[in-house]
Amino acid sequence: MMNITLKQLRYFSTLAREGHFGRAADRCSVSQPALSVQIREMERELGTALFERAPRSVRLTAFGETLLPRVDGILRAMNDLEELANTVQGRLFGRLRLGVIPTIAPYLLPGILAALARSHPETDVQVRETITSRLIYELSERRLDCALVALPVSEPGLEEVPLCTEPMMLVRPRSASGQPVPSLDALPKMRLLLLEEGHCFRDQALSFCNARPETQWEGLDGSSLSTLVQMVGAGLGVTLIPEIAIPVEIHSADVIVDRFPAPEPTRTLGLIWRKNTPQEDDLRVFATLVKDVIDKARSRDRC
Repeated sequence: MMNITLKQLRYFSTLAREGHFGRAADRCSVSQPALSVQIREMERELGTALFERAPRSVRLTAFGETLLPRVDGILRAMNDLEELANTVQGRLFGRLRLGVIPTIAPYLLPGILAALARSHPETDVQVRETITSRLIYELSERRLDCALVALPVSEPGLEEVPLCTEPMMLVRPRSASGQPVPSLDALPKMRLLLLEEGHCFRDQALSFCNARPETQWEGLDGSSLSTLVQMVGAGLGVTLIPEIAIPVEIHSADVIVDRFPAPEPTRTLGLIWRKNTPQEDDLRVFATLVKDVIDKARSRDRC
């Protein structure tokens, strides 16, 4: 019987999707040499190569492509078994694999992790920050247990639990102090600065303003809300940010923040997970914890 470990199977699956040893090692939280050794050991046990190696990338061999769906099936079954075991043993979580989108993570994650450490110190929390589409994929592949995102995601296989609705705020250069708050439709004419493509917050901002992507200014997309706010402070345009980001992002920028008149644009934050997961009851407990953290943070920021 071949001596292939679950660790090797996980490394193989991750490398197959990342196509790069460095990125796969980062995803697995190991060094690149350690991951490479395990892949070579797996290839030795199987008696054939799994990857074609190039200087900057790798790709599956024909055998590797045949093997991948079988390996993913094994990993899904093992994750289901672990979820079921945690439920039977009466633990809230042995391990919680939490995904968070970048426009939420810096502002709510510290409070969530602190609250979880206080209430359930035995929990091994693993956090993944990336865009919504990637989180949905990793949930479907059972690499994550739940994800904190902007709703709706409208995926048939996922449960959506709304936690709060927050307003979108207008950020302008300080030189705009005293000027009327522009309408949403007027923002694209004022150089509306956006997150780069792939972020759901970009699509929400365009939807708020009834704007088409091709109307935006070239070369003024940012990779984070911090970048956008600093660009506004430098006089390059205006932007929208969620209310929860204001305490973190505004203090070091030469900007002003305004609310739009009613009906103001909003977004809904929520937790998503796979339907019919054995962890559902525990995830609802976790959703209540996250909602409490959000409510306390918003109350504190308004005081």
